[in-house]
Amino acid sequence: MVKSSTLQTASEKKTTKSATKPAAKKTAARVQSSTLTKAAAAKSAIDATPKPVVVTSSSVLVTDPALKKKELIDTVTERSGIKKKDAKPVIEAMLEVLGETLAEGREMNLQPLGKIKINRTKEVQGGNVLIVKVRQSSRVPGSGRAPDVDAAG
Repeated sequence: MVKSSTLQTASEKKTTKSATKPAAKKTAARVQSSTLTKAAAAKSAIDATPKPVVVTSSSVLVTDPALKKKELIDTVTERSGIKKKDAKPVIEAMLEVLGETLAEGREMNLQPLGKIKINRTKEVQGGNVLIVKVRQSSRVPGSGRAPDVDAAG
């Protein structure tokens, strides 16, 4: 009886070993399958990324978001067709008048720039901070009339 139980144990071991071999093969197949799935996903992600495009444009490249006085003068002279030496003193005088008007606390209605209203002022070292509200018309810039007038006329 002892031998038969030993034989059973040995046969059970063989059965267990043979049962684990297919399980190991299945695990290896799963790992290989997941590796292929990851590789396919990586490849599709690479294919989905947009390709770089060279943009050629004739528009002016703005490097600084703030409009500086020099850029303002250059733009005005380009649009108006007058010489820079003639436009510069006029633009500087206009900026001086605008600054004085804001310092006095007055509202301005300067279309197409918009209606400028001072909400708050705060005195700080070296000057004043003005919190302003600018309300612009919904008109198309550069045209003298509202868009609905252009459509009708």
